[in-house]
Amino acid sequence: HRAHKSKDICRPDLPNPAPPSHPSTLPQVAIFLFLVPVLACRKNRCYSQPKLSEVAERKLRSHYPQPPEPSLPAAADSPASCPVELYQQQVPQHISGRSLSPWRYVLVSKEDHFPSTYAEAECLCSGCILIRDKNPPQESHDYNSIPIKQSRVFLKRERCDNGDEYYLRPVTVEVKVGCTCVRVQT
Repeated sequence: HRAHKSKDICRPDLPNPAPPSHPSTLPQVAIFLFLVPVLACRKNRCYSQPKLSEVAERKLRSHYPQPPEPSLPAAADSPASCPVELYQQQVPQHISGRSLSPWRYVLVSKEDHFPSTYAEAECLCSGCILIRDKNPPQESHDYNSIPIKQSRVFLKRERCDNGDEYYLRPVTVEVKVGCTCVRVQT
C-alpha cells in the first residue's frame, strides 16, 4: 500500500508543507493568526452621509483626540499687521500677543475632513519685534517670524466603491500652531 502524495496546487514547484503539528510551521501559524485580524481591519467600513459625522466624532474622541481650539480666531480675510505699537502699552495676557513673533488665529475649513474647521496660527510680522533698553519697540528684519507646525490627524471623507456611502481615512495635516523668531537664513 503506497501513501498518496497530494500536490500543492498553489505552489506546484514546492514540496508539500509539513503537517501543522511540526515545529517549523508554528511561526507560519502565528503569522497567519496575526495577519488575519490586521487584514480584516484594513477593509474600510462605509457609512451613509448622516451617520458619517457621528462616526467621525466618536473616532476622533477615542483614537485621535484634538487639542482645544483657541478663543477668538480672526476672520481669514481680515488684514493682519505687525502690532509694534501694542508693545508700548500694557502687556497682553496671551502668549500669542507677548511673543516677539506675535500671531493670531484664523479659521481654516476643509469640508471633506473631520474636524472640518480648525484654527491655525498666522504670523503678524515678517520680522521680529525687538525691545531694547528704553527705546520704543521696533520690527527688525534682521530676524524672521516663522510658523511653528504640528502634525495633527484628521479623518478624511472618501467615497466608497458603491458611490453612495463614505469611509473615513486618517490623514496627517501640518497645522500652524504659533510663531517664533529666528535668525535670517543666509
